[in-house]
Amino acid sequence: MANTPSAKKATRKIEARTAVNKSRRSRVRTFIRKVEEAIVAGDHAVAFAALKAAEPEITRAATKGIVHANLAARKVSRLNSRVKALA
Repeated sequence: MANTPSAKKATRKIEARTAVNKSRRSRVRTFIRKVEEAIVAGDHAVAFAALKAAEPEITRAATKGIVHANLAARKVSRLNSRVKALA
């Protein structure tokens, strides 16, 4: 348990940051899931549109430090190749 005022404030900041990071991570997962569902359905147009919406979200998560930059690049690359395979 935090005792000093600065430690208590740090705890509050960490909780607030964690909440923001959780929501951002959840948002990214939702975008990725939409792309994957479209791929499974076999609809290239919907999958391509979903990928174009997901790509900036994944990249933004990387710049904000939610996910590692390499992970973001890998996700985008693999989703892109799967969408291209539908065409």
